[in-house]
Amino acid sequence: MPQQAQILEEAYDQIYKLREVEGKIIIPGFFGVSKQNYVVTFPRGGSDITGAIIARGVRASLYENFTDVSGIFKANPNVIKNPELINEITYREMRELSYAGFGVFHDEALQPLYKHRIPVVIKNTNRPQDKGTFIRHDRDINDKEVIIGISCDKDFTVINIKKYLMNRQVGFTRKILEILEDYNISFDHMPSGIDSISIIMRTHQIKGKEQEVLNAIRKKCDVDELSIEHDLAILMIVGEGMNKSVGTAHQITHALAESNINLKMINQGASEISMMFGISVEDADKAVLSTYEYCYHGVCLKNLCAKK
Repeated sequence: MPQQAQILEEAYDQIYKLREVEGKIIIPGFFGVSKQNYVVTFPRGGSDITGAIIARGVRASLYENFTDVSGIFKANPNVIKNPELINEITYREMRELSYAGFGVFHDEALQPLYKHRIPVVIKNTNRPQDKGTFIRHDRDINDKEVIIGISCDKDFTVINIKKYLMNRQVGFTRKILEILEDYNISFDHMPSGIDSISIIMRTHQIKGKEQEVLNAIRKKCDVDELSIEHDLAILMIVGEGMNKSVGTAHQITHALAESNINLKMINQGASEISMMFGISVEDADKAVLSTYEYCYHGVCLKNLCAKK
């Protein structure tokens, strides 16, 4: 099973010495050695992480990551037939898309590269002549690439909490987060209103602990209403240009409404490069299809179906 090993900062000085080696160097991925001389492994996607660590360590000008596709698609090719390829994408955009299901390049592999702005190119092992997709610190944004990618991930759970005058109660959110910490649960999103808050997490985080967590919240927070809902999917719309473009949210909600997809919640991060939409798992693939067709081709899904 993969572990959660992290590279030590001082290790980069040792890796830099590889520049003195003549010829080609073959380095196995996925694992390293701890200070106590134990073999430790990286999370899933460890080969991407290893390559990124080496690239930063030797201060490479470019990290080429070869895989089985010719770059990163704007949407899941298992859902969208022949989706467009992304030419350039930023670290931040890639992080958002990787989180929500883009499995071509592991999101943790960006961490060693981000600080030193080392670009990455995703290329096809079987078609090395293809240009591939470049992941950079910045990219040129035009009107046609406001939205760089659309992804949807499944298996989320949401805890919905309501309490009258919640916004006036100092420390209320802290109490909830302390309970999650006590049960070793991390969360992904926390959309809120003045009297309500929703905690969204991966289902595996809370599996088997549901009742204990809910009981702890009731006891410690004295809530008015409390519920838990499984089978939630998260639709992510990502693009650096969205914070300067008017009407992006309207485009998405219009496409979803035309496809009769009910929105459970909406959240936009402080960075304004992504929008999150909570929907039912059963609508996940249809949501990707409808938003992709409308945002990139200006076609509503129901019109697309009518033409067929």
